[in-house]
Amino acid sequence: MKALVWYDSFFGNTQQIAEAVAEAIRPYVRVVELQRIQNASPEDVEQADVLIIGSPTRGFQPSEDTKALLRQLPRHALRGMWVAAFDTRIALHTIENGLFRWIVKTGGYAASTIHKSLLRHDGQAVIAPDGFCVTDKEGPLMEGELQRARAWGNSIGQIVGEEMVVV
Repeated sequence: MKALVWYDSFFGNTQQIAEAVAEAIRPYVRVVELQRIQNASPEDVEQADVLIIGSPTRGFQPSEDTKALLRQLPRHALRGMWVAAFDTRIALHTIENGLFRWIVKTGGYAASTIHKSLLRHDGQAVIAPDGFCVTDKEGPLMEGELQRARAWGNSIGQIVGEEMVVV
Protein backbone atom coordinates (compact mmCIF):
# COMPACT_ATOMS: atom_id res chain seq x y z
CA MET A 1 0.00 0.00 0.00
CA LYS A 2 1.25 3.47 -0.91
CA ALA A 3 0.24 6.74 0.76
CA LEU A 4 0.85 10.24 -0.55
CA VAL A 5 0.94 13.15 1.88
CA TRP A 6 0.85 16.42 -0.07
CA TYR A 7 1.07 19.79 1.64
CA ASP A 8 1.60 23.47 1.05
CA SER A 9 3.24 25.61 3.71
CA PHE A 10 4.17 29.26 3.97
CA PHE A 11 5.73 29.46 7.44
CA GLY A 12 6.52 25.79 8.09
CA ASN A 13 3.49 25.00 10.28
CA THR A 14 1.56 22.95 7.73
CA GLN A 15 4.78 21.15 6.81
CA GLN A 16 5.26 20.14 10.45
CA ILE A 17 1.72 18.75 10.58
CA ALA A 18 2.24 16.86 7.29
CA GLU A 19 5.48 15.36 8.62
CA ALA A 20 3.73 14.25 11.83
CA VAL A 21 0.87 12.65 9.84
CA ALA A 22 3.31 10.89 7.48
CA GLU A 23 5.30 9.59 10.44
CA ALA A 24 2.13 8.28 12.09
CA ILE A 25 0.84 6.34 9.07
CA ARG A 26 4.24 4.87 8.15
CA PRO A 27 3.77 1.68 10.26
CA TYR A 28 0.51 0.88 8.42
CA VAL A 29 1.54 1.27 4.78
CA ARG A 30 4.37 -0.01 2.63
CA VAL A 31 5.41 3.40 1.21
CA VAL A 32 4.76 6.96 2.37
CA GLU A 33 5.70 9.83 0.08
CA LEU A 34 5.72 13.27 1.67
CA GLN A 35 5.69 16.01 -0.96
CA ARG A 36 5.14 19.74 -1.27
CA ILE A 37 2.12 20.56 -3.43
CA GLN A 38 4.39 22.46 -5.84
CA ASN A 39 6.29 19.23 -6.57
CA ALA A 40 3.24 16.96 -6.82
CA SER A 41 1.61 15.90 -10.05
CA PRO A 42 -1.85 14.49 -10.80
CA GLU A 43 -0.12 11.46 -12.33
CA ASP A 44 1.37 10.62 -8.91
CA VAL A 45 -2.02 9.36 -7.68
CA GLU A 46 -2.14 6.55 -10.24
CA GLN A 47 -0.08 4.20 -8.06
CA ALA A 48 -1.36 5.37 -4.66
CA ASP A 49 -3.94 3.90 -2.30
CA VAL A 50 -4.17 6.83 0.11
CA LEU A 51 -4.00 10.59 -0.57
CA ILE A 52 -3.78 13.10 2.27
CA ILE A 53 -3.66 16.81 1.42
CA GLY A 54 -2.98 19.72 3.76
CA SER A 55 -2.90 23.47 3.25
CA PRO A 56 -2.80 26.60 5.33
CA THR A 57 -6.14 28.39 5.41
CA ARG A 58 -5.79 31.57 3.36
CA GLY A 59 -8.88 33.73 3.03
CA PHE A 60 -11.08 30.81 4.18
CA GLN A 61 -9.66 28.63 1.36
CA PRO A 62 -6.69 26.38 0.59
CA SER A 63 -3.60 27.99 -0.91
CA GLU A 64 -3.70 28.87 -4.61
CA ASP A 65 -1.20 26.09 -5.42
CA THR A 66 -3.37 23.54 -3.61
CA LYS A 67 -6.50 24.65 -5.45
CA ALA A 68 -4.63 24.57 -8.78
CA LEU A 69 -3.43 21.00 -8.24
CA LEU A 70 -6.91 19.85 -7.23
CA ARG A 71 -8.32 21.39 -10.43
CA GLN A 72 -5.74 19.43 -12.46
CA LEU A 73 -6.90 16.06 -11.17
CA PRO A 74 -8.95 14.15 -13.75
CA ARG A 75 -12.61 13.70 -12.79
CA HIS A 76 -12.39 10.10 -11.52
CA ALA A 77 -8.70 10.13 -10.61
CA LEU A 78 -9.30 9.12 -6.99
CA ARG A 79 -11.79 6.29 -7.56
CA GLY A 80 -11.12 3.54 -5.03
CA MET A 81 -8.59 5.67 -3.11
CA TRP A 82 -8.75 6.62 0.56
CA VAL A 83 -8.57 10.40 1.01
CA ALA A 84 -8.19 12.84 3.90
CA ALA A 85 -7.72 16.59 4.27
CA PHE A 86 -6.28 18.90 6.90
CA ASP A 87 -5.39 22.54 7.29
CA THR A 88 -3.64 24.92 9.61
CA ARG A 89 -5.67 27.81 10.97
CA ILE A 90 -5.91 30.42 13.65
CA ALA A 91 -7.89 29.05 16.59
CA LEU A 92 -11.34 30.62 16.66
CA HIS A 93 -11.30 31.11 20.44
CA THR A 94 -8.13 33.23 20.21
CA ILE A 95 -9.71 35.85 17.93
CA GLU A 96 -10.66 38.76 20.18
CA ASN A 97 -12.62 40.84 17.67
CA GLY A 98 -16.18 39.49 17.66
CA LEU A 99 -16.95 40.54 14.09
CA PHE A 100 -13.75 38.98 12.75
CA ARG A 101 -14.40 35.81 14.77
CA TRP A 102 -17.89 35.58 13.20
CA ILE A 103 -16.45 36.16 9.70
CA VAL A 104 -13.87 33.39 10.22
CA LYS A 105 -16.47 31.01 11.65
CA THR A 106 -18.83 31.70 8.74
CA GLY A 107 -16.14 31.69 6.04
CA GLY A 108 -14.82 28.24 6.83
CA TYR A 109 -11.44 26.62 6.50
CA ALA A 110 -9.25 25.01 3.86
CA ALA A 111 -9.74 21.40 5.01
CA SER A 112 -13.44 21.30 4.18
CA THR A 113 -12.82 22.72 0.68
CA ILE A 114 -10.05 20.19 0.03
CA HIS A 115 -12.21 17.37 1.41
CA LYS A 116 -15.12 18.24 -0.89
CA SER A 117 -12.82 18.37 -3.90
CA LEU A 118 -11.31 14.97 -3.08
CA LEU A 119 -14.80 13.47 -2.84
CA ARG A 120 -15.82 15.08 -6.17
CA HIS A 121 -12.89 13.21 -7.72
CA ASP A 122 -14.39 9.96 -6.36
CA GLY A 123 -12.11 9.61 -3.34
CA GLN A 124 -13.39 7.68 -0.33
CA ALA A 125 -13.10 9.63 2.94
CA VAL A 126 -11.14 7.71 5.51
CA ILE A 127 -11.64 10.29 8.28
CA ALA A 128 -13.27 13.68 8.76
CA PRO A 129 -11.20 16.70 7.71
CA ASP A 130 -9.37 18.38 10.57
CA GLY A 131 -7.69 21.66 11.36
CA PHE A 132 -4.56 22.24 13.41
CA CYS A 133 -4.18 25.59 15.12
CA VAL A 134 -1.41 28.16 15.06
CA THR A 135 -0.96 30.90 17.63
CA ASP A 136 -0.77 33.69 15.06
CA LYS A 137 -0.78 34.21 11.29
CA GLU A 138 2.80 32.94 10.98
CA GLY A 139 2.65 30.47 13.83
CA PRO A 140 4.00 28.70 15.70
CA LEU A 141 1.69 25.75 16.16
CA MET A 142 -0.31 25.76 19.36
CA GLU A 143 0.89 23.44 22.06
CA GLY A 144 -0.29 19.87 21.54
CA GLU A 145 -1.09 20.21 17.83
CA LEU A 146 1.77 17.96 16.65
CA GLN A 147 0.56 15.26 19.03
CA ARG A 148 -3.00 15.71 17.73
CA ALA A 149 -1.69 15.43 14.15
CA ARG A 150 0.11 12.18 15.01
CA ALA A 151 -3.09 10.81 16.57
CA TRP A 152 -5.10 11.87 13.49
CA GLY A 153 -2.55 10.18 11.20
CA ASN A 154 -2.51 7.08 13.39
CA SER A 155 -6.30 6.85 13.06
CA ILE A 156 -5.96 7.00 9.28
CA GLY A 157 -3.28 4.32 9.35
CA GLN A 158 -5.35 2.02 11.53
CA ILE A 159 -8.43 2.34 9.32
CA VAL A 160 -6.67 1.81 5.99
CA GLY A 161 -4.48 -0.90 7.51
CA GLU A 162 -7.54 -2.83 8.69
CA GLU A 163 -9.28 -2.40 5.36
CA MET A 164 -6.30 -3.74 3.43
CA VAL A 165 -6.12 -6.81 5.67
CA VAL A 166 -9.84 -7.52 5.11
CA VAL A 167 -9.55 -7.13 1.33
